[in-house]
Amino acid sequence: MKFNFITLFLASTLLASTSWEVIAQESLNSPSNDLKTLEKASEKTVSPSHVMAVIDGKNITAGQLDELALEINPNLVHVPDEQRRITVLKAYLDMQVLAKAAIKQGLDKTEAYDKRMAVMRDNVLQQLYFKQMIVDKILDSDLESLYNKEVAALPKEDEIKARHILVKTKKEAEAIIKRLTKGENFEEIAKKTSTDGSAAVGGDLGYFSHGQMVKSFEDAAFGLKVGEFTKKPVESPFGWHVIKLEDRRLKQPPTFDDVKEMLRTQLIKERYQMLISDLRGNIDVKYPDPHVTKLMQSLNQNGMQLPDETSNEEEAE
Repeated sequence: MKFNFITLFLASTLLASTSWEVIAQESLNSPSNDLKTLEKASEKTVSPSHVMAVIDGKNITAGQLDELALEINPNLVHVPDEQRRITVLKAYLDMQVLAKAAIKQGLDKTEAYDKRMAVMRDNVLQQLYFKQMIVDKILDSDLESLYNKEVAALPKEDEIKARHILVKTKKEAEAIIKRLTKGENFEEIAKKTSTDGSAAVGGDLGYFSHGQMVKSFEDAAFGLKVGEFTKKPVESPFGWHVIKLEDRRLKQPPTFDDVKEMLRTQLIKERYQMLISDLRGNIDVKYPDPHVTKLMQSLNQNGMQLPDETSNEEEAE
């Protein structure tokens, strides 16, 4: 991985964070000489307590930079340690320089600062509460229970493995069927005559279940016995097919490990909706505009009007 790509990636993630907009933009415009120097830097293993910099008498450790990187974007953990830390350190240093200058000008005493801090405060609080009340409470046992209920319990589908030969005309397909009837090899004919991308692998389509192919193709393929090929050409929007069935089996559900994170996401969403529904009564909300009321209610997935979410017009009635 080239370091210039890593720097751009880090900078773009920093840019997504409100507090880092200026720093990130500066990172995007870093001089090419700096990038070349960092690209050649050796990967040095250091402990989390290793002091990477001292800014105005305050130690900045490798561990603190790692935590900061995770706050910016958890995916940064995949960037090599030294490169990630150096880039985050530069962005942090730039932020400190600008923040110190802003304090000198009294910007921390302004109304704009207070408004921005209020939004940031609420954002941090909701993130901490979300993590504490939902994310941290999801156990593997919860995910296993959801898996057994919604995945493992699903009825097993019939799926088949087939090959096909695709040609432009019905006449060509009929000629191929004659050759197959005489005993010629299906795979070899597919490689030489099929216009489909699967020709290179002898027309192999792998396994598929109902609903994955166009209806005419699906009906013909599922109607075959293992080892049989269609005795009549099968038409589809793509042309004319000759199909051979190679195997039939029951499709197994994905394993728990395969869908674990997807189930976690699903459970987080479900519990988030429940939490919001439970807590919404603690806040007084009114919409003066009836149109806004309707729009907000349409977003309520439970389909119920929430407490106090009424328009002034409705109250007047």
